[in-house]
Amino acid sequence: MASSTTENPNANEPELERALSNRHIQLIAIGGAIGTGLFMGSGKTISVAGPSVILVYMIIGFMLYFVMRAMGELLLSRTGYRNFSDFAGDILGPWAAFFTGWTYWFCWIVTGVADVIVIASVYVAYWTPTTWPLWITAIAVIVILIVLNLPSVKGFGETEFWFAMIKIVAIVALIVVGLILIFTGFTHDYENGTASASFLNLFTQGGGFFGGGFMGFIMGFQIAVFAFVGIELVGTAAAETKNPEHNLPKAVNAIPVRILLFYVGSLVILMSVVPWQNFSKDESPFVMLFSLAGLGAAAHLVNLVVLTSAMSSANSGIYSTSRMVYGLATEGDAPSIFAKLSIRKVPKNALFLSGVCLLSSIVLLVFGLDKSTGFSIVTTISSLCFMFVWTIILVSYLVYRKLRPQAHDESKFKMPLGTVMPYVVMAFFVFLLWAFTKDPDTLAGLIATPIWFALLAIGYLALRRNPAHAKARADHESRIADEKREAAEYLATKARV
Repeated sequence: MASSTTENPNANEPELERALSNRHIQLIAIGGAIGTGLFMGSGKTISVAGPSVILVYMIIGFMLYFVMRAMGELLLSRTGYRNFSDFAGDILGPWAAFFTGWTYWFCWIVTGVADVIVIASVYVAYWTPTTWPLWITAIAVIVILIVLNLPSVKGFGETEFWFAMIKIVAIVALIVVGLILIFTGFTHDYENGTASASFLNLFTQGGGFFGGGFMGFIMGFQIAVFAFVGIELVGTAAAETKNPEHNLPKAVNAIPVRILLFYVGSLVILMSVVPWQNFSKDESPFVMLFSLAGLGAAAHLVNLVVLTSAMSSANSGIYSTSRMVYGLATEGDAPSIFAKLSIRKVPKNALFLSGVCLLSSIVLLVFGLDKSTGFSIVTTISSLCFMFVWTIILVSYLVYRKLRPQAHDESKFKMPLGTVMPYVVMAFFVFLLWAFTKDPDTLAGLIATPIWFALLAIGYLALRRNPAHAKARADHESRIADEKREAAEYLATKARV
């Protein structure tokens, strides 16, 4: 074959520094898999779905694991791939790189704005006077995020390492405290009666395991899916990871264990200690359990944990958006000024762009929009755009298998059930779209999301007129035709053997 599995599609571009070690990439993967939603939003999912929310998180995690495996095989198929926008453009065409890159950028900007708003109006405000202007906190948060990312990529890796460690310690502490309460026969009086801590509470309280009913189970999906945004973060860190052939597979393969331990483990403990119908959508279940255990500073400690969790999410957002814009700029899909790297190999201009976009959170805070239904609509739009990116990864994988059968055969990190699971996962995404129609706020977000893609389409139509882009499309079509012939020759040779 003429094409090589080590071919670098970006060989002539400035390169990012591979400074993220194995411990960095492992904890970045954990940070991406554990969202703020587990600490705060899980109260809402429990109150809506009951114990069946455990299945909700397991199903979502199971499906997204295959997205990560598809992404992992593709990223390792050619060492020049810096992120999933690169392989989408290389396999599907320049349009895919444009739509995937800018949509992922939009996903994280929206999520980052939501994180900054929550940090300023909820977590930091918990400790500050009511007269303290929220916009000052928001500006401080954005400055801190830029300062953490500007020196080097290792600074981002170290920050995420410690943010993730705080999350892990909090969850492990919850599980240990919960087990102690269960095995010591802890009993507490609730509004609806007295209940003892027991694993049987999952099946005997409030109507049983599916106490929230069928629609409660369905509603759990639309709330829980946002907790998983960022699970693909290891894909945007691929270009700055030391020894990616070793570290990326380890990080991806550990995702199921992390979901079982951190999501499923903590939820099982929570609902075993406290019957599910006693959780409030407005209170962190972590605070409730630690308070029942007699930890007077529980609210302050959990507030610190969710603050660092939100900072971790915003930190991931400003990192991933800057790298994505940098990648787009090197391909001509964004202004060339964003393709410049600092002396320490950091795309500082792209980083500043992300920081400026996060300043829109100040406008929302000043006008009090942080407490409106518009806030939940925005997070719904973010979830839907992440689902688009995950779908592009799967479609790229399916085309890759047909286009480069030799690369797939030689891969040391093949996606399991690769001929079936991409279709199963995409069918699951269709189910999620249906679930989003069952609530007025999420339905509004579903209706509003096409506006973003309409704007992207307008931008892409303008970009198509660029002679360089026209040449890129022609080169792609020619290369794909060659690869199809090579694939046919390889399969014919393989059949004869």
